[in-house]
Amino acid sequence: MNLKVEKNKDMEETSAKEIAEIYKNQRTFFASKETKSIDFRLQQLKKLKKAILQYEDKVNKALWEDLHKSKEEAFLTETSLLIEELNYHIKSLKKWSQPKKVGTPLQIKPSGSKIYFEPLGIGLIIAPWNYPFQLTINPLIGAISAGCCAVLKPSPDTPNVARVIKEMISEFFPSEYISVVQGGKEANQELFKFPFDVMFFTGSPGVGKTVMKAAAEHLSRVVLELGGKSPCIVDKAANLKIAGKRIAWGKIINAGQTC
Repeated sequence: MNLKVEKNKDMEETSAKEIAEIYKNQRTFFASKETKSIDFRLQQLKKLKKAILQYEDKVNKALWEDLHKSKEEAFLTETSLLIEELNYHIKSLKKWSQPKKVGTPLQIKPSGSKIYFEPLGIGLIIAPWNYPFQLTINPLIGAISAGCCAVLKPSPDTPNVARVIKEMISEFFPSEYISVVQGGKEANQELFKFPFDVMFFTGSPGVGKTVMKAAAEHLSRVVLELGGKSPCIVDKAANLKIAGKRIAWGKIINAGQTC
């Protein structure tokens, strides 16, 4: 616990003025409609993939410093998942973005009906400490694919990872498109003052209530990924030796910090 306190003392805090400027600039950039282009989105997804591969060694070092997560476990539970997700989005985005034909009510025939998929606007992504890189960047992949701008808020309990994320995003993306805000509860409270179009939070149910309350003030859409129980049932047909190994693997991976 003392180690975390000492680290957090050195954690960069994004000021209220900076947060307001970030929100204003992203709102202006989104209004330009540049993010709406499918080609633009694909370029940004490929750029993010390049960024992750370029920063992988720094990410691994930061994960070791913050959580003592090995290089092998970092690949398995953090970076490899992101590369797979990016490849899937790059492959599928054009298909996902196509208008979808739907049935037309009798009252308005002979017209036709389609669903058009439009970007929401600016997304706020608040990440936890147990998978600090993966659960910051994974929602960002969805935001980029959807044609949104994004503000990332890494966990202050993994300050080295947070600093690497800030460095990586700042090098590859303009701040009016994707920005990183650093800090603790105070930074969150400042962020909650702004009407983000969607808020994505991963963490505890207790903090999730605070996020949902803040979203309700602005009628913001909200996605909550909250910790919970993961029951495992072993029936009489199971091979106990194999089942035991698999259960232990799932229980021990990431030092047991998996919901």
